[in-house]
Amino acid sequence: MNQLAEQTPIEVEDEFQLGLEAGVEDESADEAASSASFTITSYGADYPVDTLVKRMKGEAFFIPKFQRNFVWSQRHASRFIESLLMGLPVPGIFLYKEADTGKHLVVDGQQRLRTLEFFYSGLFKDKAFRLIGVRKEWENKNYQELDANERLKLDDSIVHATVFQQDQPKNTLKSLYFVFERINSGGIRLSPQEIRNCISESAVLETVRVLNDDANWRAIFGEKKNARLKDQELVLRALAMIHSRSAYSAPMRDFLNEFATDEDKKIKQAELTELERLFRLSIDVINQAKGKTSFRPIRALNAAVFEAVVVGVAERVRSTGKLLDVAKVAASYDKLLLNDEFLKASLSATATLESVKTRQRLAIEAFAGA
Repeated sequence: MNQLAEQTPIEVEDEFQLGLEAGVEDESADEAASSASFTITSYGADYPVDTLVKRMKGEAFFIPKFQRNFVWSQRHASRFIESLLMGLPVPGIFLYKEADTGKHLVVDGQQRLRTLEFFYSGLFKDKAFRLIGVRKEWENKNYQELDANERLKLDDSIVHATVFQQDQPKNTLKSLYFVFERINSGGIRLSPQEIRNCISESAVLETVRVLNDDANWRAIFGEKKNARLKDQELVLRALAMIHSRSAYSAPMRDFLNEFATDEDKKIKQAELTELERLFRLSIDVINQAKGKTSFRPIRALNAAVFEAVVVGVAERVRSTGKLLDVAKVAASYDKLLLNDEFLKASLSATATLESVKTRQRLAIEAFAGA
């Protein structure tokens, strides 16, 4: 295996602008991510195909289960195998090496790696994997039916990998989010929450997915789940602010990324259980109080209003330890939505530290007597 390591400082500015999406007004989605500087170790590695298959089976190379599904057709996958049998060069793969485990997360190349894994196992999804739409001598053959010299040629075929890991800053995966966003969009840019699900299988994100099914939350957001996971991102934002609002700093996207990943397991299971309880009770009483109009100061659901109101109600639930009076919650909500200072902090520059602190302070004060 040929390896050439180098230390590369990378300056990254996030130029992608995400506007109003999924019927949700989220002014923070338009923010540019902060300028970030990383020190990354990267090297090239040439892997024989049989080694790639072995590492996929042993999960030394792994694809998070919530990463986008395998989308290649059997014909497309067959053509990839044919290219290798013909000795043609194929696109490389991109891997992120986890410093603590030594395992490699597949950032780009899952379709190719899964195709190889499927072909060697003899199964393409739930049916036999026989090559189709390829040269006559390989048509309708599986791996075992290839001639011995053809199997050896396939086994020894080389796929180039670029492997990287972040050295500085430590205890964060900021570089992984930037790299994943840029090279694994497949022509359709992934949303921030899609990227989080692709990168991490944290307990935080599992809790988010569970809460996204909460009946009261679905009644407010809408029964149909958002295809770009905006509903999940809002739940994540609520949990992050209830738990860590005092540690908030802009941009919002980076704050949510750090909370979602939780590589150091700073958020204990007992804390997640409590966050789940606070979210469910808060959304329950808000739904009873305001129903479908909740968090909609104009037309669309406003992410900043949602975040602040949930924080305000959750703090009241936490301080009282009991269910809140629905009528008082409704009255407090209506009064808050008439507050010009609150609306200003919820409608413009919503991700700045000043706006976040202002609207959350006002919301906590508003629901203190509920």
